[in-house]
Amino acid sequence: MQIKINNVAKTILLGIMLIFPVCIFAVSEASCLFLLIEPSSRSGGMGQAHVAQVDDGFAGYWNPGAMAFNRKNQFAGMHTNWFSDVPGLDDIYLEYLGWNNYVQDLNGNLGFHVIYLTYGTQERTDMAGKHLGTFSSYEVAIATSYAYQVNENLGVGLTFKFILSDLSPEGTGPTESGVKGRGISYAFDLGLLKKNLFIPKFDLGLNLQNIGPNITYINEAQTDALPMNLRLGVSYRVWETEYYKFTVNGDMNKLLANDDFVLARLVTAWYDDGGWQELNSTIFSIGGEFLYWNLLSGRAGFIYDKAGSIIGPSFGLGITYTFYQKYKLNFDFAMQQGGEMVDYNKTFSLSVDF
Repeated sequence: MQIKINNVAKTILLGIMLIFPVCIFAVSEASCLFLLIEPSSRSGGMGQAHVAQVDDGFAGYWNPGAMAFNRKNQFAGMHTNWFSDVPGLDDIYLEYLGWNNYVQDLNGNLGFHVIYLTYGTQERTDMAGKHLGTFSSYEVAIATSYAYQVNENLGVGLTFKFILSDLSPEGTGPTESGVKGRGISYAFDLGLLKKNLFIPKFDLGLNLQNIGPNITYINEAQTDALPMNLRLGVSYRVWETEYYKFTVNGDMNKLLANDDFVLARLVTAWYDDGGWQELNSTIFSIGGEFLYWNLLSGRAGFIYDKAGSIIGPSFGLGITYTFYQKYKLNFDFAMQQGGEMVDYNKTFSLSVDF
């Protein structure tokens, strides 16, 4: 398209390199990478190790299978300016809003969440460099989930999401009238949470995300795969008493993106980089959370994402406030690894249970 996108290319490149936990080998083979930005400062403080522990309004994203054990109304929200400390990039931000609740008539849990990422405002010019105004670029996913508790220790869940990626306006060339850099697609997530696996207090979580058709921007000949991703993790509740709780987690993330058919990627994405290179494109996280008196939480973790140059510790704090003996408000803060441009991203999130 004959559009000088300017900051769009820059911000997308920065996003790929710095904030999206994906490997460089698969970047050219996947789009809509905003679907891999993990919401929740609680998880951020633990190095993004959370798929087997999540139990709040962020479960629709992290693991819809975990929703099956909830019997409350749960809401969660997050607003993050990823590069607020970097001049010229302070208009990039992420929004997340989620909800889930048990519905007796459905014999399961129903959930809803929205993820919105804006790349800010860019200048639009024609081929001669003439200023044609400005435009905004953004991507959004609107999702609904259903979770079912199979038995006392097993929950399964399914998420369906509608995806819109709007990166550039109509072109300025003679053959580009009505042609926009906009794509639409859909995808499914499959989640599972198995509690007390083999031994008490040891849980296993799994979430296969973004299973869906390629997204098309310009024409049918120009399509990109969605970032199908496998999250697999364990959680061990070391101590659980009236006054404190201590939990440790370990997660693995593997991006399953290549040019093969969607289901074939479940196999071929494990070896198409060749040998031990697959370890370089796999993300490993560990983390722990200490909760005191259901009031204060301290968190720490470590993430190893070699391909994304995101390696190092993370830290977080949480405050829980209960009022009217019914409503529980959770405020969480994290300092997460930010890659090569910023040492840490400072994130905040909020959740409510009642």
